[in-house]
Amino acid sequence: MTQQETVTLRPLRALVISWVSAVVIVVLFVAIALVLRNSDTGVFFREADQVALVLIGLFIAGGCLLMARPRVRADAAGIEVRNVIATKHFAWTDVERIAFPDGASWARIDLPDYEYVPVMAVQAVDGQRSVEAMRSLRALHAAARA
Repeated sequence: MTQQETVTLRPLRALVISWVSAVVIVVLFVAIALVLRNSDTGVFFREADQVALVLIGLFIAGGCLLMARPRVRADAAGIEVRNVIATKHFAWTDVERIAFPDGASWARIDLPDYEYVPVMAVQAVDGQRSVEAMRSLRALHAAARA
């Protein structure tokens, strides 16, 4: 591993599940909006109701896609962790270790004073891929602290 190398990690299984779920939800809500307009349900269903139903589907799909957002970028200078909402950057001097506790769903960065930041981009369900990700992050951390 060279000093200029940047490691970028994303969770594979969560990415696939998020996108598939979002597409299925949008298709389902559009289909329901179209079918309810043409079926005899006893309810007066207007075009505004159809649009509202599709918009609700889009909002729910957007919520599913938030789980596709986690990412980690690490280089010789430090590590940037983007979880579902926030993005934080840490210099390697601030990171005590990169851990993957037993039974945990994802890795974490241990900071001074018993604080930690979850690293949702490295998930246990990704199996060997997460093992390789931990090795590369730990190698960068060790090189920076040496």
